[in-house]
Amino acid sequence: MGISKAASRSSILDAARRVAARDGARDLSLRAVAAEAGFAPAALYGYFRGKDDLLLALAADDLSGLARAMREADSLAGAASAALSLLGDTETFAAASAALPREGGGGDAERLFNGRMIAALRALSEAGGLPSESRENQCDVVLLAAALSGLAILARSGRLGALGFTSAEILARLDSRFSRAS
Repeated sequence: MGISKAASRSSILDAARRVAARDGARDLSLRAVAAEAGFAPAALYGYFRGKDDLLLALAADDLSGLARAMREADSLAGAASAALSLLGDTETFAAASAALPREGGGGDAERLFNGRMIAALRALSEAGGLPSESRENQCDVVLLAAALSGLAILARSGRLGALGFTSAEILARLDSRFSRAS
């Protein structure tokens, strides 16, 4: 990808992030993103096959930030807290889950998303002292990631508080259940 094409793709992603923040990721439209980026709507198809590819690209970028934040944490509790904060601040993951094809083969955007998801799971695995060589540990990391995703949804929607729990309380419980770091 040439520098100008990469810069244009980046500006489209930046515009998409602004539109998603304003209108919600699920209601993101290519027309609104094109207008925000200063492109003709048809021009976006030179960078993304459609709305689903654009949503997957946004979520892949968010997964990179998530993996980076978890790698910088010094414990599972720190990584889980960072993940919860990032997951609670964006709805691109939920929107991307609807954009993923039921069967594989969604193309470059799906491969990018999957690779970044694996990197985020590895960062969570390392933070929890759960070496990924063991199938049991891999399963624990997926369970932990699912718990964090669900916790973010409950917290973001106000349902966690309605149930009488705090994020800190649940994070402490997850840490005590899953952390194996010495």
